[in-house]
Amino acid sequence: MNTTASDLMKLPGLIGVSPLSSAKTLANPTKLKTLDGFSNSILVDRPEEEKGASFDSLLSSAMDMLRETNDYSNEAAEAELAYAMGITNSTHELQVAQMKANVSLQYTVAVRNAVMDAYKEIMQLQF
Repeated sequence: MNTTASDLMKLPGLIGVSPLSSAKTLANPTKLKTLDGFSNSILVDRPEEEKGASFDSLLSSAMDMLRETNDYSNEAAEAELAYAMGITNSTHELQVAQMKANVSLQYTVAVRNAVMDAYKEIMQLQF
């Protein structure tokens, strides 16, 4: 089982993220999508019922991302245990499981930090 960097970027929680392999990717940051394609703009005029559904799907997507991150962490722990007990001798599979868990956790933390920054900014608004 050969896993490349592009395979790691196909993780369910990393929808729309492409590896930074060229200056072209860095020059066009709009390719990065957040939480299953939600845009960064809150100024888009939407009907009231769609706004509620949008928040519901955003929250659902965030919870799914947390579950996936937890699943990858559990799989990495199981791979470590299997390697330590001698059930498997493949250091490659162990490293792939650990990298999947690490990338997923980093992405989840980045999304959490962005949400917390947005929350803090909203709380500082004065009307």
